[in-house]
Parts: sequence; C-alpha cells; structure tokens
Amino acid sequence: MSEPWDSLPTMLAEDVSACWPSVFPEGVPEWLTDAAGLSPQDLAEALARSLFLRQALERHADQIQASLAARSLREPTTETWLAERLAWFMDTVDSEQALQAALRQFRRETQFRIIWRDLMKWADLHETIAATSAFADISIDGALDWLYRDTCEDSGTPWGPDPITGEDAPQKMVVLGMGKLGGRELNVSSDIDLIFAFPGKGETRGGRRALDNQQFFIRLGQRLIQALDQITGDGFVFRVDMRLRPYGQSGALALSFAALETYYQDQGRDWERYAMVKARVVAGDQRAGQVLMDTLRPFVYRKYVDFSAFESLRSMKAMISREVRRKGLENNIKLGSGGIREIEFVVQAFQLIRGGRDRELQQRELQVILKELEALELLPSAVVRELRDAYVFLRNLEHALQGMEDKQTQVLPDNALSDARVARVMGYDDWSACQQALSDHRERVATHFSNIIATEEDEQNGDSGVDDGWYELWLAEMDGPVALEWLAEQGFENPEHSDKKLTELRDSRTVQTLQTQGRKRLNQFMPLLLSALTEVDNASETLDRVLQLVEAILRRTAYMVLLLENPGALTQLVRLCSDSPWIASLLAESPLLLDELLNAESLYTPPAKAELQDDLRQQMLRIPFEDLEDQMESLRYFKKAHVLRVAASEIKGTLPLMKVSDYLTWIAEVVLDHVVDVAFANLVNRHGYPRRADGSACDTDFAIIGYGKLGGIELGYTSDLDLVFVHQADPQLATDGEKPIDNAVFYTRLGQRIVHILSTQTPSGQLYEVDMRLRPSGNSGLLVSTLQAFEKYQLNDAWTWEHQALARARGVAGCPDTLAGFENVRHQILCHTRDKAALRQDVVEMREKMRTGLGTPEAKQAEVFHIKHDHGGIIDIEFLVQYLMLAWSAEHPELTQWSDNIRQLEELGRAGVLAVDDTEKLTEAFITLRSTIHRRALQNMNSQVDGDAFPEERRFIQSMWQKVMISV
Repeated sequence: MSEPWDSLPTMLAEDVSACWPSVFPEGVPEWLTDAAGLSPQDLAEALARSLFLRQALERHADQIQASLAARSLREPTTETWLAERLAWFMDTVDSEQALQAALRQFRRETQFRIIWRDLMKWADLHETIAATSAFADISIDGALDWLYRDTCEDSGTPWGPDPITGEDAPQKMVVLGMGKLGGRELNVSSDIDLIFAFPGKGETRGGRRALDNQQFFIRLGQRLIQALDQITGDGFVFRVDMRLRPYGQSGALALSFAALETYYQDQGRDWERYAMVKARVVAGDQRAGQVLMDTLRPFVYRKYVDFSAFESLRSMKAMISREVRRKGLENNIKLGSGGIREIEFVVQAFQLIRGGRDRELQQRELQVILKELEALELLPSAVVRELRDAYVFLRNLEHALQGMEDKQTQVLPDNALSDARVARVMGYDDWSACQQALSDHRERVATHFSNIIATEEDEQNGDSGVDDGWYELWLAEMDGPVALEWLAEQGFENPEHSDKKLTELRDSRTVQTLQTQGRKRLNQFMPLLLSALTEVDNASETLDRVLQLVEAILRRTAYMVLLLENPGALTQLVRLCSDSPWIASLLAESPLLLDELLNAESLYTPPAKAELQDDLRQQMLRIPFEDLEDQMESLRYFKKAHVLRVAASEIKGTLPLMKVSDYLTWIAEVVLDHVVDVAFANLVNRHGYPRRADGSACDTDFAIIGYGKLGGIELGYTSDLDLVFVHQADPQLATDGEKPIDNAVFYTRLGQRIVHILSTQTPSGQLYEVDMRLRPSGNSGLLVSTLQAFEKYQLNDAWTWEHQALARARGVAGCPDTLAGFENVRHQILCHTRDKAALRQDVVEMREKMRTGLGTPEAKQAEVFHIKHDHGGIIDIEFLVQYLMLAWSAEHPELTQWSDNIRQLEELGRAGVLAVDDTEKLTEAFITLRSTIHRRALQNMNSQVDGDAFPEERRFIQSMWQKVMISV
C-alpha cells in the first residue's frame, strides 16, 4: 500500500513518516480532505517543506479548521478578504489585552495561509509579497484605529490645524512604512520599519487634562508598538523597528509634519534618501499622509539629473563590501555578494539619480521600476531580464528559508535536511542543483552591480609594478647570501633578522597548509608589502610589526585582497606600523580595521562628536537592541576604528595633544550614550518603565558621571573609565510592565548591564575597562544611587580625596535632566566653605601616600623619573589644582564650571587665586608631560623616562608645590 510521502525524496519521506502520527494521531481529519479539498499527498508535501506548517496543524488544528472553512487554501489571499477576517477577529475586542490576542490569532491564521500557498507554489511571488504587505497594512491600521479611539477616551482628542485647509480640526496619526513594507514587497517573516507622524502642534480636548499633541501621539505610538511587537502567550504580530525615524533611537517617537520636513531638509543623509524612496503611508490618516509625502518628495527626488549622487553611491558600495567581509555574510542571500540588496541598490540608484526628472521612477515596487528602466533605455533589456530573474529567484528562496520555521533569516541552511526542504520548495531534485542555480544568479547580479556602480579601484588593472626581486626573495628563489645582500641594498637595517622572519613565516605550518587560493594571494601580497617597506627608514623593525598582522590574516585572505587592490591602503599600513608598534598591534588584533586605511583623508581627519554620533547611529541602525552580542561587537569595532584615526592623526601631527584627548573622550561619551540606550531598552522590554514620584514613566532619568581622565577630558589610548551611576526615579516605586520590579532593582540591573557591555571580553576584546570604586562608599556601596543619596553622601560622609575627585567629575551620558541635577550638586559641594589649612594638610598627606606607593623608589630617582607620580610630575599639578578649587570655590563659584586641569588653571588665574604667569607655566609643563605619555603609549612604552628628563618643568612644578602647599 502506498503512503502519501512515497513521491518525496528519501530523506524528506523519512522525516514526514516520522512526524505523521504526531500531526495526525487519529488519521487525517475529514475537514482537511473532504471539506478543504487537500489530498494526503498535499499534506505530505506541506509537512516536508515546513516545520511551521507542521506545528500549526499539530497545535492549532481548531483555528486552522475555522480558517479553511472561511476560505479554501486554493483561493488567493486578497486584501479584501484579509480585511474581512480582521474585522471578524476584532468584532469582540473590548480591551487592549483582547486586541493583542485578536491580532495574534489573525497572524497565525494568515501566516499559515500565505506560507502554505507560497511553499506549495500555489501562489507566485507577486501574490505572496502583496498578501504579506496587505496583512501588515491591515493589522497596523486596525490596531491603530482601536487604540486611537481608546486613547482619546482617556486623554481627549488631539486638535490642531488641518494640513490641507488650515482650519482647526481633530488630528490622527500617520504611519509611514519603510523598506519592503513601503514597497509592498514584505517578506513572509519580516520585521517592519515604521515612522510615526502627526499633522501639527496643538492640544487634546475632552480628556481629564489637556495633553500636548506630541505627547498624545508618542503614547499612542508606544501602545501601537506594544500591540504589534510584544510577545504574549499567542506570540507576536510583527517585530517593529523604529530606528529609521529622524535621530534614530534617540529621536522622538512621533514628530509633526513640520519637524519631519525641517529635519530632512537640514540634516537628511544620503542613506535616508534611499530609505525614503520606499516610504508609504500604510496606516492612519491617508489624506493627511499624502500631504506629508508631497512635502518630503523634494528631499528624495532632485529636480535635476542628480549625478552628484554617484559619489555617495560609491561610498555605499564600499560600505556594503566591507560589511560582507567583516561579518562573513557570503551565505546571506540578502546581504552577500550578488544578493537581494545589490539588486535593490542598483534600482534605487537610478531612482535617486534620475527620479526627479523621470517621474516614472518615483514608484516603490522594484519589479515595476525595472520595467521603467528598460523602457527609458537606462538599462539594456538583457540586464533587466537577468536582474528580474535573479530577484524573483532570490525572493522565492528567501521565503523558502523563512517559511520553514516562520523565522526572519536570509542565511542558507547548514544541514542536509533543511537543504532538501529548500531544494524541494524551489523545484530542484537536490540541493546541489539549487545551489548551482543560486550561484549563477548571484554571479550575474554581482557583475551588473559592479558595472553600474564602479569605483576607481574596480577599474584599476594591470601590472603591480613591483621589482621581480621581491618575488624571488619571497618565493625563496634567491640563495641565502644573495637574499641578504638584496635586503641590505633595499634599505633593511637588519637584513639577517628580516630574512629569518620571512623564512619562518614561509615555512610555518599555517602557510604550508593554505588552500591554493590562499597561497596564491599570499604570494601576490608579500612582494608588494616588502617593496612598500623600502619607503620607511626602519624597514626591518616595521617588517616585524607588520608580520603580526600577516599572521593574523593568513586564513582570512580577503584582507590581503583589500591591500592588493588598494595600494594606498598598503602604503598607510606600512607608514603607521613604522611609526607606532601600538597601532601595529591594534591592526593585528582587529584586521577588519584595515578598511579604515582605504581613505587617507578620513584616516587623518577624525570626526567631531556630532559626526561620531551620526556614524554610530548609522552603524547600529539595523542591529536590534536585543541582539546584545552583535551590539557589543559593533561597538568594539566603532571604538577601535575611531581610536585608530585619532592615533594616526597624532602621529602625522594633524592633531595636537589637547585635541587628541578631546577626540578620545568624545568616542567614549558617544559609546556610553548608546550603551545606556541599549541597556535601558532591554530592561524596559522585560520589566516596563521605572516611574517617578508622580507616577509618570521615566525617560531613563539615569546618568553616567565620568571621573578621572574621562571627567577631566584627558583620556589616553589605554585609559580605563572611572564611572559613577545615579538616577532620579522614586526608589519606593516599581516599573510599569507585566513583570514589574522595584525601581531600585531596575537601576541596579541597568548599571550591571552597562558594566557588562563595556567590560566583557568578546572575540574583539574589551570595550573599556571600568572602575566603579569612586561611587559613594566605594566597592561596598550601591552600584547605582539616587541623586539625592549621592548628594547626602558627599555632604556628610565623603573624604577629602573624594571631593578632590569630584573636582574632575562631570556628567558624560544619560538623561539631560539628571545630568543637570548632578552638575548642580557638584557645584554646591565644591563651593562649600572649607578650612584651608586642614584641607591643605589632607591633600599633602594623600599626595605623599600616593607617591610612596606608586612613585620611583628613592634609591632609583637619579636614574628614573616617573612622569605621573614622582616629584615634579603630573599628579603634583593635579593635586595642587584640586586643592585650590576646593579652597577657593566658595569665594569664586565660577571655578567649578570646568572639570579639566587646563581650563581650571585658566580660571584660577582669571580669579587671581594664582598669578596668570604661574598658571600659564603650569599649563605648558602639564601639556609637555602629557604629550610625552601619549607619544610613549603609541610606542608601547611606559611613563618612566631618564632621571634627568624635563629639568626645567620639574623644577617649576616643585617650586609651585612648595609655594602653595608647604610654605604657607
């Protein structure tokens, strides 16, 4: 007797045979065969192709039965029918909890139908993406409509100028769908990118109290996200991503039309133009939404043929290539070479360049635009056909991957059973045939992508121009004496050592076991590297340093290709390693930083803080906050990349010391701000928002206080971060989520999460070493304290040295109100009237204690001078300034406005506490000593120098110490 699965390949047949009894324990029910018209063979095919379909039939048979009774799986999934079904589910909704349940049950039914028809090939790609997009539109609009009415009942109806007539009228939200949702091309298991907008300013009417319109729509937006995104016992509807809105995660959740227009006009970036190409009003007030879209159109589409876009396109192409290389995305059919994103990129490039003039290109659906590109003769018919065929294949494959388990993924499977499922869905007899078809499509896409968005590097061909002698040397075709003579003639100061190091590398087990392609690339790269080394004075020493990197990338030869194809980057690599062993080690630890060498201009021009914030925001845009591992890795790359640029600039002389510290401090501040956002969002997602005394939700109400070098804006390349955490929430209240916890517990966990993100060792190393010992009561104190408790401790229990530390403290990240509150507390504490003699005695005793513990032993002081800790060193200046700050701030409150030594010295001179001439000399000495420490750090050297170094500076510092701290 034949079985329903007999026609399946052996592996799939065995799998279906094994699961059949659990899915149909009493046999196939009649409602599937007779009523729904499905044959046992249909069911076997569905179970073979998708675990999701299998689990739905097993766990939710009653709901599937009701769904199939309403509409056969043989009939297409239309927007009209979806709207009718949601209306049926919403008919009895009388609470927010019921709304969430209805939406999730609607999703379960709809996903089953869409995935079944897609994987069984009863629907084509057009139906699948149209149905999925319509399902999203209807779900968002249905949820928004119910929540808007409910919010109006509680808070009143928002009123303001009508965007068309200008008359006073009720206002509704406009929801913009971005990305594939905007283009009506949504994946079967996709998240949705949204932007919330409202027509204009005003207040609510009819509620218990008037609310600002923006507050109303932010609350409504939060409820809408929760209705769609929150995971309940019924699952979720869509993962909602709001990070494409202006200012990303730090921006307001809902903005007025005017605010959106101003942002895009003044600050809109190239990548935001790309995003807005797909923008569409998916829910809410369609009439007002059209006004908004008309307003934003000039930002997206220029009135002229925008050839200036090519430069940004080249940058984005380079970014794509770097991301693929950095994250190992070759098995990702969306992001990898020749993937879906490259097709989208090509199409959007033409839209941005010519869409202002050719209005036919101002549409959203990719396949429609491809037809227009052919009609306008912007792309040859053959290219359009190949891109269209590849797009359909890749999107169908994407759905096959996602429909297996209803998971958002574009990564090819890594096991034979999944391979077999995907091949079956795609209509191939086996995985190898499917893989070959995929490879052919991707190769064609990659070729067209490269041809259309070609860079200068892509177009460079021809000879490397390297002397054949370097090839002979590396390939051991030179006799020993000849090799040594060659190296000496080429300027290698230690030819014997260099030849030995090259031999060791060439004969190493790693090199000997390289695959053919890897060996070929190494043999191409090493002669170029050796030739480039002749341009520096210390070729042998630099070779030692660069070989650390070569050994690190032997099995990741894509980095060698990067340097082979970009001679400028190789030149920068050699120069930097020649100048700094510290940079050489950094590159060896993180070879992906080689990408930073591609652009010499940006390498030696570090970005200011606002640009750093924007860069980090863009890098993190597509990484969910809950993906903590990827967040941490990306943060480490961001920090290292920008620290490299600072170090390169310092070595080249384009950044003076004070600017170096500024940039290193800005990097830390930008990282800390993002870490606070990530940690806070993760905890809020789990426990809800902490609450203030008035019951309102906290907008973090949390601040990070930087002490020491961070507080004093004096960070070095290897500095740790001295941090203190404070908050202003009510410690007696709890969070407002489904799993509430006390506010105090929430903020303790927030502090722990922040420390974890910063200090955990990952494959990319540690972000920052964190020192929390300066918090109230030190290691025995609470990790996070309220601002009131911090103030009370500083007033009643802090030691003198803790007030000294406070002189160099400042808020560096977190809630602006809490940061301002801290600054007020700091000012008050520093301005207390103190007994100058007793204060001086405390400071001198602490200084001597530090010198004894950390300075050079007396017997060695003639030989060694410790720049920081010895007599006449940096700490003497810092303690002297701190004493004067604490002693005189009561009489000169303006002294407290700065936390760094340089500006504190300036203020002490301006106030007449010290002679201006003395403050200027102390400043010069301070900068000289700190510059030396920075330079030595780049040479991997400590802070100890010859005993007779800096005689004039040391004498002056010691004389000032004697004058101010001793001879009084």
